[in-house]
Amino acid sequence: MKGIWVALYIIAIIFVNWLFTAVAPWSTALGDLYFANVVVGFVFVLRDYAQREIGHKVLLATLLAGIVTYLMVDPAIAIASVSAFVLSEMADWAIYSFTKRPLQSRILISSLVAVPLDTLAFQYLADYLTPAAFGTEMASKVLGVAIVWYLLKLREDSRPAAA
Repeated sequence: MKGIWVALYIIAIIFVNWLFTAVAPWSTALGDLYFANVVVGFVFVLRDYAQREIGHKVLLATLLAGIVTYLMVDPAIAIASVSAFVLSEMADWAIYSFTKRPLQSRILISSLVAVPLDTLAFQYLADYLTPAAFGTEMASKVLGVAIVWYLLKLREDSRPAAA
């Protein structure tokens, strides 16, 4: 089933971008909050797995998702989404390329850089930036990353030690 993570990643990007336009925001004391801000964190998880399948060609998957978003959802959302993903993917690339740490460490380190960068860029470019949206989206992404990090750590800890 080669390519399943890439397909899920593309579908997730399109779905989350659609959520920004399909579900009205909730007004809060800290500004508008979108349902997409709550669920977007798992796109980062899927990106990490897609990147393991196809390496940095994951940018092509991001571009494909952006084109579909542009045609089906909203051009402004597509441009903001692709711009933010490319920016954060470049940060990921640098960390994955120059850090020779175990995968779960690279995911954690790259997320500390890429998550706030992606969130700020997307919300600013899409004109959705509010303290409520930024804080919730950051929390969602951090939760997604923490889950993947923990699952990878469990897998690594369960491997027999090298002789």
